[in-house]
Amino acid sequence: SSGFTPETFEDVVMGNTNGAGEDCRNVARFASLRAGMPTTLAGITVNRLCGSGLAATLDAARGVKVGEGDLFLAGGVESMSRAPLVLSKATSAFDRGQQIADSTLGARFTNPEYAKIFGNDTMPQTADNIASDLGISREDSDVFAAASQSKYEAARAEGFFKDEIIPIEVDQGRKKPALTVDADEHPRPSSDLETLGNLRSLFDGGVVTAGNASGINDGAAALVIGNREVGEKFGVKPRVRIIAGAVAGVEPRVMGLGPVFAIQKALARANLTLADMDVIEINEAFATQVLGCLKMLDVDFTDSRVNPNGGAIAIGHPLGASGARIALTTMRHLERTGGRYAAISLCIGIGQGVAAIIERLD
Repeated sequence: SSGFTPETFEDVVMGNTNGAGEDCRNVARFASLRAGMPTTLAGITVNRLCGSGLAATLDAARGVKVGEGDLFLAGGVESMSRAPLVLSKATSAFDRGQQIADSTLGARFTNPEYAKIFGNDTMPQTADNIASDLGISREDSDVFAAASQSKYEAARAEGFFKDEIIPIEVDQGRKKPALTVDADEHPRPSSDLETLGNLRSLFDGGVVTAGNASGINDGAAALVIGNREVGEKFGVKPRVRIIAGAVAGVEPRVMGLGPVFAIQKALARANLTLADMDVIEINEAFATQVLGCLKMLDVDFTDSRVNPNGGAIAIGHPLGASGARIALTTMRHLERTGGRYAAISLCIGIGQGVAAIIERLD
């Protein structure tokens, strides 16, 4: 129901981190074909790990900007529940050193030469590194996590998320009626400070817990990216303008700080400042990571502009989908509140950040 004919689209650009199931080779192409899009429509899958969905969106916008197409379908998808187990291949006859690894989250079969230089911290360990380096407390992390849950629940109760969720019918088999999934399964609105405070940290002396980190989730999101002319041709009014985007690299051991430098680069390209932003979205991979970013950006974590409808701690973080989902939610929040500018960002494993600056159009 985008208002455009399928033949008008130039390409499908989808973010995905862990290829899963029968669509693992190029989910953008598989999904477009399964959706009934014409075979003449191409598809590419982008992998910038947790930032894949926003990276795909920026790639599509770049294609429009340089004139390589008028209209793109962009977004991201992740099925973390179906991320496969992977088995290393034998390097010699009768090799006993093969390993099996879960590809759901984090590195597997890390190159030993890389590990010598940069270590091999897990994602929660990188979040604890930030807490240690920047003095982020367990109490503040839990306060932030509880706020994410409560902000999400308030928005859900108002019906805010209803218009961005497409109900899915799930076949349960064995003559059971189909199950309609039309709401996020991950939020836990009852997660108060007492509940969160009773959870043990993942590592001795650490700050990260299951309650102040994002979850393991499945999800998908799609956006239509095009120029004003194609919109006018089909009578479709553009809702936001992508002003600028940026990526940045940081030390892998503090990968969660990537958004700081990506946001700063994107703001400079947009000739704007954080003070101009009506919304500041930093994906909640971990509470400590967002708090670290905000501290470096000199933004108080209680600022009402920060993740106003909750974030991944409540909603979940289906890796390749999150960037597109955040872009969609932020656009709709600007429309609801009358805000003009928003900064959208995500941290990325192995030490990166991606960000975009968007503007609501009247």
